[in-house]
Amino acid sequence: MSDKKSSYQQIFKATSIFGGVQVFNILITIIRSKLVAILLGPAGMGIAGLFTTTLGLMGSLTNLGLSRSAVRDISAANATNDEDKISETVSVFRKLVWLTGGIGLIATLVLSPLLSFLTFGNYNYTFGFILLSSTLLIGQLTVGQSVLLQGLRKITWLAKAGIYSSVIGLITSIPLYYLYGIKGIVPAILVSSVSVFWIQHYFAKRINIRTQPLTFKQAFQKGNGMIKLGLVLGVNGLITVGASYVIRIFISHSGSLEDVGLYTAGFAIINTYVGMVFSAMITDYYPRLAAVHQDQLKYNKLINQQIEVALYIVAPLICAFLIFVNWIIILIYSSKFLPIVDMIQWGILAIFFKTLGWAMGVLLAAKGHSKHLFWNELIANVYLLLFNIIGYQYYGLKGLGISFLIGYLLHFLQIYFFTKIKYGFNLEKGVAKQFVLFLAVGIVCFIVVQNLKELPAYLLGGLLVVSVSSFSFYQLDKKTDMIKGLKNKFRK
Repeated sequence: MSDKKSSYQQIFKATSIFGGVQVFNILITIIRSKLVAILLGPAGMGIAGLFTTTLGLMGSLTNLGLSRSAVRDISAANATNDEDKISETVSVFRKLVWLTGGIGLIATLVLSPLLSFLTFGNYNYTFGFILLSSTLLIGQLTVGQSVLLQGLRKITWLAKAGIYSSVIGLITSIPLYYLYGIKGIVPAILVSSVSVFWIQHYFAKRINIRTQPLTFKQAFQKGNGMIKLGLVLGVNGLITVGASYVIRIFISHSGSLEDVGLYTAGFAIINTYVGMVFSAMITDYYPRLAAVHQDQLKYNKLINQQIEVALYIVAPLICAFLIFVNWIIILIYSSKFLPIVDMIQWGILAIFFKTLGWAMGVLLAAKGHSKHLFWNELIANVYLLLFNIIGYQYYGLKGLGISFLIGYLLHFLQIYFFTKIKYGFNLEKGVAKQFVLFLAVGIVCFIVVQNLKELPAYLLGGLLVVSVSSFSFYQLDKKTDMIKGLKNKFRK
């Protein structure tokens, strides 16, 4: 077996494991979203979205970006097979997790009145933020468990933890929405947070690592590199969450809470249901890229292979969502959410460009070049936010989809030319041709669904979806021996 085919198989295997987890999570999310949409409606989803976005913003302000930087450090320590080094790195990380989580809790508690006023325009939700301040500590401790599993390559445990967390989150939250409606939002967020923590903790405690006693001062000294990279990654996360927060506030003030709920629902479809591919891939891709970040030939090959596999998976999804988006919205939410159809159809085309930009952008983090990463993320988020504001101001929800597409087209060009000039990255001709082909099919699907009546659009569009799916399946099997692998598993 060639090294090239072996690399494709590694990418596909990891994607399959976590893709399966993501698919299961999506099924749970669909059930949850459907029930929440019925029980709370668009306005209730808008309130829940504002709560979670604000808490996410506070988390980004206080968590030092440890969820990403620590993976790199723990993976590197684990690769040495030095038990003392692993123990020290994990001990430093755990200490920092408690510190940052505590800071997040206190900051949210103290700022609760201000957060209520800034988010909702009144002080009616102050008590809600007071109750939810504890989720900043709980959430950071949860991250601590999952990062440990990822960094030490406990892939199966991490996958199981993800599945169980989704189920528990559903079971604990829906009854509260059913019993209390909008008043159940805060208790549901709190109870889900605690439940997910215990699931992650159950798997993480099975890892037998000797913990070293450290003071907070020692943790800061020994975790200096982790903190520096984490701060930049944290600031980048803060910028992204902050931009999301600003656009939601802008929509709530310029439009309505219903529009906030529709915006939240629409981009949940784009970023969660289609974007699951990136979530499935990053768990394996980031550590692998970090391991070869000093070898230009190797990281060029890996990035191109990752783009190729990602395109084979996202292209059929994009086409299917373009053609059948009406039914998907009704299935996931309800007919009340159909106003987001145009927004999704425009915005989902951006995933083609996001796929390339994402795969190339991970290289900056893998190299640990925090300044380059910071400025690229800052610039991209600034123009994405501006486009969103302009798009909503002039074209409403549809404008948000158009702005998303334009923004990610520019982001792709930005990150491509940066990595090409700075790191010598080269997009292979074969991969570029595949990208153009898939993009062309996606545009044809968009034209079909925008210009034909419902039945002809479904017939022609369905044919296009089947065609692109068959082509992708053939290419994946050609590069990974996917069918052969499945046959061998069934024989066993």
